Amino acid sequence: MTLPPHVPLPRVSVDDLGGPTIPAAPSDREPAVLVTGSGGPAGIAVIRRLVALGTRVVAADADFTAAGGALAQLSVTVPRADHPRFADALLGAAVAYGVDALISTVAEELPALTASVDRFTAAGVATWLPDVTAVDLCCDKAAFAARMSRAGVPHPTTATSTAGVHALPGPWIVKPRDGRGSRGLQFLDNRHDVLAALADDPVLIAQTRLTGREFTADALVDRDGTLLTVVPRWREETKAGISVKGSTFESETVTGLVADALAAVGLDGPANVQGFVAADGTATVVEINPRFSGGLPLTLAAGADLVGAYLTGVREPERRLEQLWFTPGVSMRRYFAEVFTAEDGSPVADPSVATAVRA
Repeated sequence: MTLPPHVPLPRVSVDDLGGPTIPAAPSDREPAVLVTGSGGPAGIAVIRRLVALGTRVVAADADFTAAGGALAQLSVTVPRADHPRFADALLGAAVAYGVDALISTVAEELPALTASVDRFTAAGVATWLPDVTAVDLCCDKAAFAARMSRAGVPHPTTATSTAGVHALPGPWIVKPRDGRGSRGLQFLDNRHDVLAALADDPVLIAQTRLTGREFTADALVDRDGTLLTVVPRWREETKAGISVKGSTFESETVTGLVADALAAVGLDGPANVQGFVAADGTATVVEINPRFSGGLPLTLAAGADLVGAYLTGVREPERRLEQLWFTPGVSMRRYFAEVFTAEDGSPVADPSVATAVRA
């Protein structure tokens, strides 16, 4: 089956991947980039930037209806990272659609991808994956807190069991040690409630709740540990853990804190670092996510093309990447947008856009 160029192929399920019915990638097309997590804010932001750069994108997600799939030229449905055929599915899509580079936007899948990196390399798919130890430190909030403490990086006081709660200053925030976004957060003002929460669920940790202005810093660290950029932005309003209002700012204090935290865990590649700046100007790191952030569009709008630089680093691992600069004071106000597709996955024109054009 041969399809005309620039027409999205129907989404392919994991059971079909690697089979003889998948059309081969046309030899006259440029190589594509496979982006995972195409239904999440980070995946969508990466896909939009790659498409704007003129890159052919294959979007992958466990959700057949993931919005990023409608923004890319091609999309495939793959299992979650804990499925035994996760890597097989991605490799099948890569070979079928002429992929030469992989970009992951989901931290939890990084260990599975790292375990299969030799297979991707053998298939001609370039990768740039952080060290699994660094990923584990970032994804385990208790281990992350311990590492920050040993490295002398300012971090909220943390208790991982009821025994530590008695010496933990309040008020408190209780969270899963492996949670993401704002899932499972509890804001508690009574020590008894904190003790009860940790007694009921051993995977929870408790921390002293920080005050001040919340920030996220998008960062990119070269393979050799060189910090290529830190773009701090205020989290002025969030919904479900995702920034919907924010603005970039300059701060030597925050930039230094981010650099120290990243060095302490040994992370390279894209990262977003979250923390607080207190009224007295001191900064404290809360967590590091070893991936692109959901608020990435603001960083891109401020002039720091982390996506383009990262893709260059994926495809040219020996190349020395340049420092990235940004403009402080750029603000973002996020709103809902829609994508429309037909039953076969092909795009359907947005009637509101069509009306505006006719007018």
